[in-house]
Amino acid sequence: MAKKAKTAITPIRSENYPEWYQQVIRAADLAELSPVRGCMVIKPWGYSIWENMQRVLDKMFKDTGHKNAYFPLFIPMSFMEKEAQHVEGFAKECAVVTHHRLEMGSDGKLKPAGPLEEPLVVRPTSETIIGEMFAKWVQSYRDLPLLINQWANVVRWELRTRMFLRTTEFLWQEGHTAHSTAEEALEETRLMLDVYADFAENYMAMPVIKGEKTESERFPGAERTYCIEAMMQDRKALQAGTSHFLGQNFAKASGITFLDQNGKESFAWTTSWGVSTRLIGALIMSHSDDNGLVLPPRLAPSHVVILPVIHDESLKDQIVAYCQSLAEELKSFAYYGRAIEVEVDLREGRGGQKMWEWIKKGVPVRVEIGKRELEEQTVFVGRRDKEHRDRQTLSRKEFVETLANTLDEIQQTIFERARKFREQHMASIDAKQDFYDFFTPQNKETPEIHGGFVLAHWNGSAEVEEIIKNDLAVTIRCIPFTEEAEEGKCIITGERSKQRVVFAKAY
Repeated sequence: MAKKAKTAITPIRSENYPEWYQQVIRAADLAELSPVRGCMVIKPWGYSIWENMQRVLDKMFKDTGHKNAYFPLFIPMSFMEKEAQHVEGFAKECAVVTHHRLEMGSDGKLKPAGPLEEPLVVRPTSETIIGEMFAKWVQSYRDLPLLINQWANVVRWELRTRMFLRTTEFLWQEGHTAHSTAEEALEETRLMLDVYADFAENYMAMPVIKGEKTESERFPGAERTYCIEAMMQDRKALQAGTSHFLGQNFAKASGITFLDQNGKESFAWTTSWGVSTRLIGALIMSHSDDNGLVLPPRLAPSHVVILPVIHDESLKDQIVAYCQSLAEELKSFAYYGRAIEVEVDLREGRGGQKMWEWIKKGVPVRVEIGKRELEEQTVFVGRRDKEHRDRQTLSRKEFVETLANTLDEIQQTIFERARKFREQHMASIDAKQDFYDFFTPQNKETPEIHGGFVLAHWNGSAEVEEIIKNDLAVTIRCIPFTEEAEEGKCIITGERSKQRVVFAKAY
């Protein structure tokens, strides 16, 4: 029997994927559970990833004409009730404030002083309150388009939580825009989906499928919902971003009207779109391995960690000085819009232990500097996209001059790895039994690792969606934009279908 390879993370992915995910978060020191049920504390390494995501996305939003604003956390209950589909879609997830102030009771314990005149919903999303403000800001066609983004926190009362993927409180951005025509609003909806896809593939190194949600999967109150879907390493889908064409539904509910060029009053056409800290969960599950987190260099908190290797105390000061001078040299270069960020690990402790800590944190490039490197003016380099033993000696000059290329190679390597994984677990299926077999675990010991994405025909009915969801816990992730029209038969009913859609189990 072959000896089991030792890994930094246990259990490994193939043994218990959900627990592996939690252990990667813990080993990388990304976040931990908070004393508040369903909420988490995002620690500095994890929050730095989010800051880098924010920085890139914020520029992408501003480059497409959007401006940032901020709206209240609390939404009057009456605002939520204005759009019937919207309130119905979010009702079960809403946290509601019903009382104000605290006072000391006769038993010496704090208690609410009294009820509010109107209950306040803690923001689950902001369409209603932003619509109220848009109605004040928009009077004429000259005020349009109105292109606003908000970086904020959101509360949705989740029963089953998982760090980054589904928590009671999470961080996100939500874009909200108003337009004078349906065509312009639809163009905006598609534009922002393209922005998300660009970010996912070129920064997160995560391949995605762009498409439209079915009617049953749309955002509550929207006329159309577009999405990007990514495959995680357990072959489940993760919705990584959505963009909604709201039509005039919210404009009518909030009274967002304008006078057009002919002096006629019309309702505006609105959109909303958002991504959240769920993207960090997507990053973890797209690239990480059984030794911990693997980060794309374009979003990594630090690009390089330098580890002094000191066996002779008399050389300590020289080795540390060499490390620090190398770090300063690297910081003078830029990579993808920011200075190269470098950690010099001067902590006490064994070199091997420190190296493994950085492997688990996913830093793209590790550099070890010892006596030999000091004497020969070289570096001993390891990359996170390769095996931990796969290291090489380079001259200091060559390392510095080629670092940007090395980071790009790592970025491309992990993107291609994820793309090939998706290709290997994506199938076009036409027979119902083959479809059911594909989504049924074949190995009872590893039931989490099975399935993938199926491209299959669908007759367009919600009844078929419900059958498949009940039988297999599988949903239509999207109607892909890239699929050409193709006559076929529905995988369940045999009825006529014009296009394949993407089926998968999902988070």
